[in-house]
Amino acid sequence: MAKRKLINLTDATLITCVVQKGMADTINQSLLDAGIQGATVHQGVGTGIRERMGILGVAVEVEREIISVIVSNDQMNRIFERIFLAARLDTPGMGYIYATPLTQAATYVPAHLRESEAAGMKSMGSMA
Repeated sequence: MAKRKLINLTDATLITCVVQKGMADTINQSLLDAGIQGATVHQGVGTGIRERMGILGVAVEVEREIISVIVSNDQMNRIFERIFLAARLDTPGMGYIYATPLTQAATYVPAHLRESEAAGMKSMGSMA
């Protein structure tokens, strides 16, 4: 049985974008075009000034899509801007985006990437 090991990813940022329902596909395609392999999409409900303009001034719940993607810190600005533009967030009422630095993250890392990372760390250590 292979030994299981936790590999912590460092220098990572979580980008979260809350948009109008129906925008997630456009954003995901933009991420794929940028080389990002996947994002997570959640459905949500929000209220705001526009929703209070429903029938008789009663607040109307509006569905939202929440897109989350973890990227390396060196990709953060490029991907953040790409999502901002794809979601048309420079238009009033379209949604918002924010980035959160991650102190710890983990997922499956293929063996060839683990080996190249270990080799890189050894060579860096020998240079010190």
